Amino acid sequence: MDRRTVGALAGIGNTPLVELVRVVPEGSARVMVKLEFANPTGSMKDRMARTAIEGAIRDGRLQPGDTVVEYTAGTTGISLAFVCAALGYPLHIVFSDAFSMEKRRTMLAFGATVEDVLSDAGQINEKLIKCMIARAGEVSAAPGRWWCDQLNNHDAIAGYVPLGEEIWTQTDGRLDAFVHTVGTAHSIHGAASAIRAHGTELHVTAVEPAESAVLSGGPTGSHKIEGIGIGFIPPLWEPDQVDDIQTVATSEAMAMARRLAREEGLFAGASSGANVVAALRVAKRLGPDATVVTILCDSGLRYLSTELYSQP
Repeated sequence: MDRRTVGALAGIGNTPLVELVRVVPEGSARVMVKLEFANPTGSMKDRMARTAIEGAIRDGRLQPGDTVVEYTAGTTGISLAFVCAALGYPLHIVFSDAFSMEKRRTMLAFGATVEDVLSDAGQINEKLIKCMIARAGEVSAAPGRWWCDQLNNHDAIAGYVPLGEEIWTQTDGRLDAFVHTVGTAHSIHGAASAIRAHGTELHVTAVEPAESAVLSGGPTGSHKIEGIGIGFIPPLWEPDQVDDIQTVATSEAMAMARRLAREEGLFAGASSGANVVAALRVAKRLGPDATVVTILCDSGLRYLSTELYSQP
């Protein structure tokens, strides 16, 4: 893309990788976390939003003046709103009251139109996600609309290849395991494929909510870990690219997110807490000579009004 149209998008990527020093038990592997809240909107989703929009522009699916449409738990919506604002495209978001007010206000601040699909008492589950998807499909049927459709968007996967390359470079190629939560599955597949392309023996652990452990073969259910666990198998999920799956309960994920803030000075959301819970399990199994890398997906600033941080 012409450098004159990039602007704020140049700030995406090249985020820090730091070692956890207080929450990792003695005798465990070193645990490194990628600080994806250092991206412009405070989330790793900036990476996929840029590649999805640029890919659609490049092949003509998204024309000047068209409106981008998407369903979202908010993090992808914020990143799309940022990219659309930077490139001059209107954005229509299908959202829900199940997700944080901070996300809604941020999307509105970037100029997006936001409409709601009502949840069942704030629960995140298959029914809610599929209702949001269906509504986005209806909205996108109007002329001059382009549906990002993140679950089925192959360009989004490519957005996370640089994430894996950065991890490889920052660890000097010395890592044994990569642990990451699954929403669309794009980030775990994109990052892991980039690391494995260097020929390393990498153990990849996927993470999902214990209350809706569908990747593990369990029943669909409701949980409150925003951004992951859509309640059904993501269309682009590749189980053969993952070595094992860990389940983490909402309560465990939230407790770890609070610990990260208080004990490590790292302020992140519940999905990041889930990542660290699972990474610590893998680190205990691998022992002190190994290195485990996981992701802090987004900033805790977008969850201040939720159960995660509204309680002491």
